[in-house]
Amino acid sequence: MTIEISPQRLKSLFRPQAVAFVGASDKSGFSRNAYANMVEFAYDKQTFLVNKRGVDTHGTPTVTSCLHIEEPVDTAFMMVPQAATLDALSDAAAAGIRNAVILSAGYGEAGEAGIKAQRELVDHATSLDMLLLGPNHLGFANFVDQIPVTSIPGLPHESGPVALLSQSGASSQAMADFASLSGVGLSYMVTLGNEAMVTAGHVLDFLVEDDTTRAVAIFLETIRHPEVFRAAARRAAEAGKAVVVLKAGSSELSARTAAAHTGALVGDDRVTDAIFRDLGVIRVDSIEDMLLTAGAAAYLGPLAKPGIGVVSISGGACDILADRAEDLGADIPEIASDTTELLAEIMPDYGTVQNPLDVTGAAVGDPTIFTRSIEAMSTDPSVGVVIAVNSLPWRPSTEPWAEQWLADAIGAGIARSTKPVIYVNQVSQPITDRTKDVLAQAGIPYVVAGLRQSMVALGHIGRWSAAIRDRVDRSAAESRELLVPEQSRRRGGWSEDTTRRLFADNGIPLVPARLVSSVADAVEAATDLAGPVAIKVSSPQILHKSDIGGVRLNVLGDRAVAEAFDAVMAAGAQVDGATIEGALVSPMRPQGTELLVGVVRDQQWGLILAVALGGIFVEVLDDSVLAPLPVNAEQAAEMLTRLRGAALLNGARGTTPADLDVIADVISRVGNLAVGLGDDLESMEINPLRIDGPIVEALDAVITWTEKDAL
Repeated sequence: MTIEISPQRLKSLFRPQAVAFVGASDKSGFSRNAYANMVEFAYDKQTFLVNKRGVDTHGTPTVTSCLHIEEPVDTAFMMVPQAATLDALSDAAAAGIRNAVILSAGYGEAGEAGIKAQRELVDHATSLDMLLLGPNHLGFANFVDQIPVTSIPGLPHESGPVALLSQSGASSQAMADFASLSGVGLSYMVTLGNEAMVTAGHVLDFLVEDDTTRAVAIFLETIRHPEVFRAAARRAAEAGKAVVVLKAGSSELSARTAAAHTGALVGDDRVTDAIFRDLGVIRVDSIEDMLLTAGAAAYLGPLAKPGIGVVSISGGACDILADRAEDLGADIPEIASDTTELLAEIMPDYGTVQNPLDVTGAAVGDPTIFTRSIEAMSTDPSVGVVIAVNSLPWRPSTEPWAEQWLADAIGAGIARSTKPVIYVNQVSQPITDRTKDVLAQAGIPYVVAGLRQSMVALGHIGRWSAAIRDRVDRSAAESRELLVPEQSRRRGGWSEDTTRRLFADNGIPLVPARLVSSVADAVEAATDLAGPVAIKVSSPQILHKSDIGGVRLNVLGDRAVAEAFDAVMAAGAQVDGATIEGALVSPMRPQGTELLVGVVRDQQWGLILAVALGGIFVEVLDDSVLAPLPVNAEQAAEMLTRLRGAALLNGARGTTPADLDVIADVISRVGNLAVGLGDDLESMEINPLRIDGPIVEALDAVITWTEKDAL
């Protein structure tokens, strides 16, 4: 039996008609704080306290069992010790309660015994058809309906458009506090804990359908049930709801294989980046950036263009914004000639018309300069959002703000703008009641405090907007007929010769090579090639041939060929357990640009494609781009443009430009083949893929299988 964790089922959890506090106790700080929240939010009349001794608790009568509650209850807030949790679940289920919020710890986070206890908890809840949030967390708060099922104190009362999810309950209070100080209103705050049943992906799926939530901020340490998260993130992208994730922790890929250089390029953190990019998820690296970006995204929604038009009272702020935009990848575009003409009519003669625009001190004497400049900047075809830079008050005062007239002028510009406008305060400071009064009077709907913070948020939102607008469907590879070996052969060790045959059968170009087993055959093969050759030992057990002296390069002449053949065969013979098929003889190629094209299986996300620059210097240059499979040729071409060394493919320093279409086709063929080989594939690699103008060919190929032992 399994429980379907649907948005409708989660609605009964997060929007309950009534809540039972199971294990309510005056001695428990969790219980005291949680009930105080219910009283503060006026939800105590829908809250029923369950205490096994039946004593008054928190000044309120209790019942000894959920069965004694005379009204329907949707959610049980379980504050009992771990040893009593299973019985408490049974009691709640008998009373018709179908959702439980489990606070107690000592489960999956506590070693083997805890893992076993968590498995028993899930099995028991499943048998009762009960949905579990947690364990080992601090509950949730629904700010839309004002239902705080949590022991976290000091919660905001105002609701807003941003949902906050966190695997760390202890960090949630600080996150909620920062959101309040920054003017980021929350719709929900959900602490996730061990995610024994309900995961971040499930909650995200619920929030996609929640009309009050327009962006979701998530703190994650790990992603459980990746396919659930992937599906929910795709739905969020389709709905135009930004998902902003602070993902903590990085480590090497657990599925990394030592058989290929690709493993050195692909780590958990890089895979996460690639997956998030593919899904249109915004990744940030601080709590502040997470909440400010989510808040701005909730207000703005997807932008038609990523360009930022800046209208500022401060020339110094313009310089700072330009510098930070360059650092952070935000787009402050050069404005069009028509926009320049409009602004020139507004600005004083001594002003410089450009983006960022300093309205100069003239705006103090004539505030309409601010108003008209915002309107004019918004007409520029490359601008998707305008920011108006000024200061704001925050200290309490009964006196009107002396510069209210300037804020009013900005508000008037916002009302006349054809694009969304955000007010940017020059420094990070709290958005207090004093600040909100000034903004409300001026008709200013949203503010970001801090110049750098505005470039972080708007840079992310611009890229996210383009990603969800231009997002591609990776649900199927290009339609190509694949020739793959029978499953019984997709195991054990494969030599380079065997791998080459598979690649050739599937249209992947390779440098010519002949497998020889004698000196005479080697000399004949070299003679036919009529030039210097490379000679490599071929063995299923020897994948890194250079490491054992199994490769000879630039070999020319019959005697040199014979010596090289004997040398690589002797080197192979020194490897314990190696079966030597012979040696591969290939023509030497002149120098060209070298790429690595590899695939590694990630244990969470499946097959990951890596394209890197460097050949033998792959790990030194560390210039790689990752993407989940499948990819088509167009997507492969886009990956090439994201390499830092992409200019080398375009003919830098007088070299012949590469045929990018041919390279992209080869990359997509490699990806399609990897997908076609199914779950048996562990890794696949071409290193190097040599490129010389229109010539693209693999010089070396490796493949490994998840099943190591051949039948």
